[in-house]
Amino acid sequence: MKITDHIKNANGKTLFSLEVVPPQKGIGIEDLYKNIDPLMEFKPPFIDVTTSREEYIYIDKGNGLMERRITRMRPGTLGICAAIQHKYNIDTVPHLLCGGFTKEETEYLLVDCMYLGIDNIMALRGDAMKGLQYFEPTQGGHASAMDLVHQINDLGRGKYLHNQDEICDEHNKFCIGVAGYPEKHMEAPSMNYDLKWLKQKVDAGADYIVTQMFFDNKKFIEFVKKAREMGITVPIIPGIKPIATKKHLKLLPQVFKIDLPEDLINAVENARNNEAVKQIGIEWAVSQCRELLDFGVPVLHFYSMGKSDNIKKVAGELF
Repeated sequence: MKITDHIKNANGKTLFSLEVVPPQKGIGIEDLYKNIDPLMEFKPPFIDVTTSREEYIYIDKGNGLMERRITRMRPGTLGICAAIQHKYNIDTVPHLLCGGFTKEETEYLLVDCMYLGIDNIMALRGDAMKGLQYFEPTQGGHASAMDLVHQINDLGRGKYLHNQDEICDEHNKFCIGVAGYPEKHMEAPSMNYDLKWLKQKVDAGADYIVTQMFFDNKKFIEFVKKAREMGITVPIIPGIKPIATKKHLKLLPQVFKIDLPEDLINAVENARNNEAVKQIGIEWAVSQCRELLDFGVPVLHFYSMGKSDNIKKVAGELF
């Protein structure tokens, strides 16, 4: 079922969902199940599965020589989606990236999704390759999420890359999610510019928006208000991440280019240990989510990062 249908069928009730990360190569899927299992009591209608882009590794060839190769440390997104659907009988949303994929490879992935009964796709440009300062499009691939949305929609209408005739099948139509940034994308020169770009993605065919994590609801509410004023009418789903360790004070702003509220910073800095930090993060997320429920968000979407114990405690206070 499409995400937009799940939201419609909820009749105004806020849904619970989560995002998981594929395990590194060599690690089985059972650890992933152990983190999903405790959250099934909250009846998530869908689970997102991230995709890692390729990165360079260096192999020592001896005699001072190093060979550079490209690899993916966390492959298996589609396989995990299929496994989750089979085990839990719920919808999955694979993340599809521009970076690291040609248009042909993207088309093949979309065809695989159709055969697996996957109705939803999260269309993302993706980050720059590790070690590079800026995003560089893959040769033969897309430069932006908007272009990726166009290709996904074209395929849904039966328009393939190299086919002369359109082969239209309503079952090919995907529900497309895109990313939104309450504190603007790190590369955008202004919030207004970023919202214009988001509007273009929606106009290209995106059906819903999931935001980057944030810790200040005022920024999310203002983001939604400005998006609506710009004519963006699709559902906007907030992304939530309970802070869990003192390292997050530096790590989260560095990686995701977000601000943390002063009250949260002070509480974490004064915490005795990481166990106390985790409790602070749970309490902050519960308070944050209650306000978002009052605001009427369609879904509370949690970034699990491979851990579920704190999310279970947050959800237990809300659902």
